[in-house]
Amino acid sequence: MNEDIKISIFINSLAGGGAERVTSYLLPYLIKKGQSVVLVLTEEELAYPVPEEVPIYYLAKSKKNESGILKLAKLPWLAYKYARFLKRENITHSFSLLTRPCYVNIMARWFTNHPYKLMISERNFPSMQYGGNDLQSRINNFLVKRLYPKADLVVSNAKASAQDLVDNFGVPKERTQTIYNPIDIDKIDKIEKLEGFFDADYVNAVSIGRLVPEKNHLFLLEAVVPFKNLRLYIFGEGELRSQLEAKIKHLGLEEQVFLMGFESNPFQYLKAADFFLFGSLNEGFPNVLMEAMCCGLPIVSTNCKSGPDEMMELKEAKTDDIMFTDYGILTPVNNVACMQKALDYVLQHPEFLKACKPKLLQRIQDFRREPILEAYRSLFIA
Repeated sequence: MNEDIKISIFINSLAGGGAERVTSYLLPYLIKKGQSVVLVLTEEELAYPVPEEVPIYYLAKSKKNESGILKLAKLPWLAYKYARFLKRENITHSFSLLTRPCYVNIMARWFTNHPYKLMISERNFPSMQYGGNDLQSRINNFLVKRLYPKADLVVSNAKASAQDLVDNFGVPKERTQTIYNPIDIDKIDKIEKLEGFFDADYVNAVSIGRLVPEKNHLFLLEAVVPFKNLRLYIFGEGELRSQLEAKIKHLGLEEQVFLMGFESNPFQYLKAADFFLFGSLNEGFPNVLMEAMCCGLPIVSTNCKSGPDEMMELKEAKTDDIMFTDYGILTPVNNVACMQKALDYVLQHPEFLKACKPKLLQRIQDFRREPILEAYRSLFIA
């Protein structure tokens, strides 16, 4: 073990989510490589296992439903506590994921002269995530602009996100790095497809995502209306379930669109479906697209910021027409006519979907877990 390096990984919790999954991969990998690492949380939820060799330090034990004002007010207090922790534990490298831990990580330098490499991870497309006119968006926009440029390194999970931080938030380009999300290909390869679930008389599409406004499921409902030979299975739960149920009934889609709820093993469905359908308004780097690719499932998705165009290696973006790639089709965001054009194409050309499958399985190798985790470790020990 390298006694000179001690890494702190700081995140709100280990509840389900993309950043949380990356953390759950990183911890055992760092231990395996002989690194000294500690996990710092502000909430108690642990949906992923933590290696017994990794101490857990709770900076706070906050409730998930705390008000935005209270969260803002607590930032200096948490930063003070984190600064004391960094000095006491002699942390040399502090890496935070998600917005609030990143604020605290940076603000901790106000309260200590203890030297540490300060690294943060931005997992959204900042101009969209923090670009609203509501108070919370304006506060976050202000804090990102004031704080992020002070980090030693800002790691984004998409090149577009990193460039946005440079162009619009004052982060020096030389302090940015892009590392894509990792995926456990070997684990997914072992999962068998679910035989006999989908009706072979239809073309069957799967979509995965929380039932929240930014995932734009209402848009997908509008898009599938004309295609009576298409069935859509939506996996996920969230605040819009009742609204989506009402819309399905209003559009007469009860035999065409099915809300499946949360599914811990969506891969068995992905491997049996015909294509993956995604209508999101904005993303950081959508893990569900990687999961679909890993299952050899062609993709029809909005070209939202950020991630889909990079993952699908789009050569030329368009704002008024569909965009073909080796892995499926991208459409302009929130454009029902273009999404319907894409759906019509894949329904009329099953050979296109078939041709995508081997290319998808080749492309997903670029997101294999171990090389990406090693890229993180290389940053930590540099």
